[in-house]
Amino acid sequence: MTDVRLEAGEQAPAFSLTDQDGDSVSLGDFAGENVIVYFYPAAMTPGCTKEACDFRDNLNSLKSAGYQVIGISKDKPAKNKEFQEQEGLNFPLLSDEDLAVHKAYGAYGEKKLYGKTVEGVIRSTFVVDPDGSLRLPLYNVKATGHVASLRKKLGIDA
Repeated sequence: MTDVRLEAGEQAPAFSLTDQDGDSVSLGDFAGENVIVYFYPAAMTPGCTKEACDFRDNLNSLKSAGYQVIGISKDKPAKNKEFQEQEGLNFPLLSDEDLAVHKAYGAYGEKKLYGKTVEGVIRSTFVVDPDGSLRLPLYNVKATGHVASLRKKLGIDA
């Protein structure tokens, strides 16, 4: 099985998904803006909570540097809503229950988990430029310290 791996400069795959409030959100809604799209395996798990709270805590500085943040998981909208409320998350959490968007971005496939090869969500982050092209595709990111690393790559001071 060959997994998709997107490259910098490619057009970001378009999507339209349901957010935690049941509203439709598409990548096109953010045309003309820098967007950080990140894929997380499951709401309310330790690593995903750490990563989401890291984005939450850095959102103001990311926004002031011109970046919007969108989280995408295979969780149902109701679970994302619970996650958002429990952690005070201040950005959209989108549901991709059939994994079509995960697969289009290469954020689902074979990965190593505790030394075993399994199929699942690959924790990934993509920075999309205002013209819809990928500036920074990052695969297999670590939940802890990821936002600080991303800020550094984007040249955003703390």
